[in-house]
Amino acid sequence: MGETESELVARLRAGDEAAFLALVDLYGALMLRIARSHVPSAAVAEEVVQEAWLGVLAGIGRFEGRSSLKTWILRICANRAKTRGERERRTVPMSSLAPEDDDAPAVDPDRFQGPDGRYPGGWAAFPQAWQALPEERLLARETLGCVQDAIRGLPSRQQDVIVLRDMEGWSAEEVCEALEISEANQRVLLHRARSRVRGALERYFEAAAVPA
Repeated sequence: MGETESELVARLRAGDEAAFLALVDLYGALMLRIARSHVPSAAVAEEVVQEAWLGVLAGIGRFEGRSSLKTWILRICANRAKTRGERERRTVPMSSLAPEDDDAPAVDPDRFQGPDGRYPGGWAAFPQAWQALPEERLLARETLGCVQDAIRGLPSRQQDVIVLRDMEGWSAEEVCEALEISEANQRVLLHRARSRVRGALERYFEAAAVPA
C-alpha cells in the first residue's frame, strides 16, 4: 500500500475513509472465504464480514501491533465467523448437519500396503505423477474448479489453513497467530487438507482419462 503499517493504523484511527476502503480491497475477499467456511450460506458470511469490519473500526484504537495488522483483522473475522457458525448450528435440526470429520484418514488406507506387504505402510499404488500431465490440463478451468470444490468440501479448520497457506501465501506462523492454533495443529490440518484435495484431483484425472 506504499506506506508503513504504523502510518496506516494512524490513518484508520483518524477516520480516513480511503485507508479503510484500501483494506477492504486487500482483505475483503479473503475474509469472505474464511467466514463462508464456518457459516451455512454466503449471505450469512457477508453479514459476518460486515460485523468483522465494524469490530476492526471499533478496536483499531486498541491495536498494539503485537501481530501484523492483517493477522489481527483476520483473527477478528475468524472469531466472529466461528461464533456465528455455532449460533447458526444451534438453530438447525441436528439431523441435517454432517459431522466435521477432522480425524478421518487424509488418504484412503487401502492405498497403503498391509503388515504382510513387502513394505508395510508403504504405497500399494503410487499417486499419479502430476508433472507428467500437460500443463494446459493442469491449468484448465475445470481443474481449478475441481480444486475449489474440493477445498469448499473440507472441514472448516482445514479449509481455513489451506486457503491461507496455499492460496494466500501466508507463513505457518501467520496462520497460527490468525487462527490461534498451535504449529503442530496447523501442520496436521494442512497435511490433511492437501491430501484430500490431491485425492479429489486424482479422481478427477482418472475419470477424465476414461474413454467416453
